[in-house]
Amino acid sequence: MTLVDINAKIPNNVDLAGDRRLQRALESWQPKFIRWWEELGPVAHKTDPVYLRTAISVGREGWANFGHVSMPDYRWGIFLSEPEANRKIAFGDHKGDDVWQEVPGEYRADLRRLIVVQGDTEPASVEQQRQLCLTAPSLYDMRNLFQVNVEEGRHLWAMVYLLHGYFGRDGRDEADEMLERHSGDADHPRILGAFNEETPDWLSFFMFTYFTDRDGKYQLASLRESAFDPLSRTCEFMLKEEAHHMFVGATGIGRVIQRTLDLMREHDTEDVHSHGGINLDVVQKYMNFHYAVSLDLFGAETSTNAANYFAGGLKGRFQEEQREDDHVLKELFRMVPEVTDLAIDEREVTQLAALNETLRDDYSEDCQKGVDRWNRLISDAGVDFEMRLPFVGFNRNVGTFAGRRVSPDGQLISETEWQANVGRWLPTESDRAYVQSLMVGVTEPGKMAGWVAAPTTGIHQQPVDFEYVKT
Repeated sequence: MTLVDINAKIPNNVDLAGDRRLQRALESWQPKFIRWWEELGPVAHKTDPVYLRTAISVGREGWANFGHVSMPDYRWGIFLSEPEANRKIAFGDHKGDDVWQEVPGEYRADLRRLIVVQGDTEPASVEQQRQLCLTAPSLYDMRNLFQVNVEEGRHLWAMVYLLHGYFGRDGRDEADEMLERHSGDADHPRILGAFNEETPDWLSFFMFTYFTDRDGKYQLASLRESAFDPLSRTCEFMLKEEAHHMFVGATGIGRVIQRTLDLMREHDTEDVHSHGGINLDVVQKYMNFHYAVSLDLFGAETSTNAANYFAGGLKGRFQEEQREDDHVLKELFRMVPEVTDLAIDEREVTQLAALNETLRDDYSEDCQKGVDRWNRLISDAGVDFEMRLPFVGFNRNVGTFAGRRVSPDGQLISETEWQANVGRWLPTESDRAYVQSLMVGVTEPGKMAGWVAAPTTGIHQQPVDFEYVKT
């Protein structure tokens, strides 16, 4: 087990003290990060003690400990998973070669771009969520928000370490720019569209952590396969923390649905808005929106860049080594969607060209598991309603479906038909206004807002009514 030097100015398990140049560079970046956190991190409870999980090692046991910590005192740092002895490249043109400990010159620009795009998402989500602490439905939820926030901050540190440590002046400049772009900024927006959307309410937050953070899982898992071993080991550790973010989303949406079902039964009605709940059809609309936005993050159905990244060994597939094929993909084929003015059709392409679509398929299959769990809640309550993921082409802005009007059940429709029905498929202004009206903060331990059910268990064996944030 590799212990983290938690008491260093920058906690790490990469022997930062042994590289004085890199240590000085990162210590010069640290004040910029702190300034960004103070200006664009959570707007309230900045110094309140929060029951946070903090990494102390990266092994299977004991990689985190729990205790009340003021967020400015959280030990952000640089943690890489244990190296894998004699690790080989598992895919692409270099399959079977030793993994790289340094960046090959011919892949320098592409690797830097992959790291920058991934790194840019981490502070973006903190910026998107900075107002939510004012309206947390419970101290339990506020704590989970802050845990997500500090871990996204640490994930930024992970990418910045790679940029500073392996890409010289260009990497240092890119690290600075990740604090200069801001979510939704008209002049300097974040790189990916989903990270410029607002997260104005907690239903949106639960959807974001379920759907958009799940995209993060698949992107990190693909980078974890990288032949560049420091990137692989960084992503391996980040995936441990990413699991909690998705848990927050999955259980949060489930708790919203459960509370709605309870109110439906209590008041014998399908419309619980007059009783302070969120109707199931509104939950479905939010799901449609966030799922579609997250699908766009995977890019177009075919991609030369993705093919080059794979061939070069920079970015693999999800669980690459468990797949039973040649791991080169140049002579293997699959179908991908293709839309014309007349119909939604398919075309055959190499699997190498279709890597984005393959990853999107894996993601959609994973998303469906949560939907199945929520539908079991609904079915067990005896309610005739079924949550459904919309068709992959619904409300898309990237790839073959961009600009096309497609219904949630996969029908190509006219602009007129779209406008007549979009209010049934996506959140309307009145839907958002209603959800926003429910957003009133609850800060008494154990108490919950009226639109969400209590969790079944607390955090780290603590009771639900534990004082997770000492306000």
